[in-house]
Amino acid sequence: MTAGVTVGHAPRKANRPVTAVQQEPEPPPQDDLAERFRAGDEAALRQAYDRYGRAVLHLATSTLANRSDAEDVTQATFVAAWLGRDTFDPTRGSLIGWLLGIGRRKVVDRLRSSARETRVVETVRQLPDPAPTGPDPDTVVDRLVVADELARLPDEQRRMLELAFYDDLTHQQIATVTGVPLGTVKSHIRRGMASLKRRWEVDGAAPGPRPAGLPGAR
Repeated sequence: MTAGVTVGHAPRKANRPVTAVQQEPEPPPQDDLAERFRAGDEAALRQAYDRYGRAVLHLATSTLANRSDAEDVTQATFVAAWLGRDTFDPTRGSLIGWLLGIGRRKVVDRLRSSARETRVVETVRQLPDPAPTGPDPDTVVDRLVVADELARLPDEQRRMLELAFYDDLTHQQIATVTGVPLGTVKSHIRRGMASLKRRWEVDGAAPGPRPAGLPGAR
């Protein structure tokens, strides 16, 4: 035995269980429906309709009384979305949010269209019974055109023009009936007539005299 050297058992290493390295779970694949839709993938259009069509239909049926109208609005929403897909920005919102925004506008358009149709129907009902020789077709057409165009005007302008057109009241009489100042009546009628003129020009109406019965400056 050599001095200064201690003889003994070598220290035993502790048995430690080997711990397996745990793998981080892979993130779920990113849903690329919005990107594929924007890129023009027709399969994505079908998938978007299957996924979000019910939501758009629910939006339409909650506002429109007619189920058929709601279904038409739903279809129009997806057609408009597909044609305008380049304007969709996935970084600014979800695809469903974008589709519902288009759906709301289509619902409003449908309500406005229904209101115009109702006014035209009412105008036809109020036409006098035809004389034996029959009414002048041009006059009937003019009244229908005017009724449709009036429905597009702001409420006050439409009200003043209807009193002048349908009831044949003068500006002064309209002011008396409505309690609106005479200057305001004239202003509403002037702006309404200007709007009608622009509409006829946009719609391609042939230049010529205004339709029979439209109010003049009185």
